[in-house]
Amino acid sequence: MGYQFVHLESFARKADAKGRSTDFIFAEASRKPEASVHVSNPLPPVVVYGVGIEAVQDMHDAAAAAATITVKGGHVRKVAKDKKTLNTVVASHPFTMDEIRADPAKQREVEEWERRTVQWLKDQYGDDLKSVIRHEDESHFHVHAYIVPTADPAMAALKYHPGTVAKRGIMSACLAEGEDTKALSKRADAAYKQAMRQWQNSYHEAVAVPCGLTRLGPQRRRLSRDEWQREQVQAKALQTVIERAKKVKASGDIFVTRTKTEAEAIRAAAAHEKEIAERAKTAATAAREQAEKAQEEAKEALARAERYSGVTGRLRAMWDALGESKLATKIREEFATEIAHVRAFARTIQESLRVEEKRRHEAEKKANEAALDAERARDAALRMQIERDRAWSLLPPDRQQELAAAGPEMRMTLRPKQKKEGK
Repeated sequence: MGYQFVHLESFARKADAKGRSTDFIFAEASRKPEASVHVSNPLPPVVVYGVGIEAVQDMHDAAAAAATITVKGGHVRKVAKDKKTLNTVVASHPFTMDEIRADPAKQREVEEWERRTVQWLKDQYGDDLKSVIRHEDESHFHVHAYIVPTADPAMAALKYHPGTVAKRGIMSACLAEGEDTKALSKRADAAYKQAMRQWQNSYHEAVAVPCGLTRLGPQRRRLSRDEWQREQVQAKALQTVIERAKKVKASGDIFVTRTKTEAEAIRAAAAHEKEIAERAKTAATAAREQAEKAQEEAKEALARAERYSGVTGRLRAMWDALGESKLATKIREEFATEIAHVRAFARTIQESLRVEEKRRHEAEKKANEAALDAERARDAALRMQIERDRAWSLLPPDRQQELAAAGPEMRMTLRPKQKKEGK
């Protein structure tokens, strides 16, 4: 199979040391005679994605002419012509054009490789990827991509160059402790290589591995022919595994989709059955309620029949019906006088009861007051006895003996004021 090849380069409107400017790059891509002398039989490019080369050039030139930058002091100036305003990516497949034309299987392989390459470019550069073209007039199958940063007012194409971004990040930082400018430059170069290596690795993971290509060729790693062939076999085996995995995934997706469809059908059927069951349940509930109501009515009818059976029952039925019949109204009219007498008698009884209740209440009140007066009298006597005993205790012993000899009556006449006389 072979190994991957992908290359990134930036250009300005002013030609570089090799004489390459954006005009030259666009001329070479569109196969203008002055820029395609390296091709024996030039053919027009095939647009794979986006717009044609002429449209890309018009887009680039208009954006570059209007691009500006803000310099020191806040002044706005047009972008210089030596500023990089165009990025190009070249990706090539190991198959030759002759191999592809002779083998339909290889044709399908390079079409898959091209599709994956375009998708990787879209993921990398988004809307700034303006065009991808294929050249079929050279030895190997390859594509060119053109990235024009039209959304950036300064047209800074190098922001898409991972190596340059990493190197500038290191150079703009402060020197590490004990580091000189030479060491800083060396560290920046290492960051540049690491960033570009990661860029190559991302292409390898997204495109080369699924297409059976190795990361590097045999010469750069000094591999023998046998080692290189073994690595190619491994790459091809990895591609086969990935293709099988894709088939398994596709089968799994189909199975999942079918399972989901069947599950939805089962859920729909279950929901329908549930709805039918709910309706049946509602109908059964209504029927049960109607049956219970009919049973209650039957019980009431049976009770009425039992109540009104026989002579006594018929009399009771007639009496119960008096309240709703004309006969009841007539009887009430005939006995209106008696009813009035009964009501008057009831009122007299009620008045007598009320008077008697009032008398009972007043008697209870007087009894309560008498009891209270008796309680007060007992309290007064008790206090008087306490005061008499206290007065006695305050008398001198000779006086107590004199009064005791006179009899208990003399002690009863003792008053609290005798306390003062005893003193």
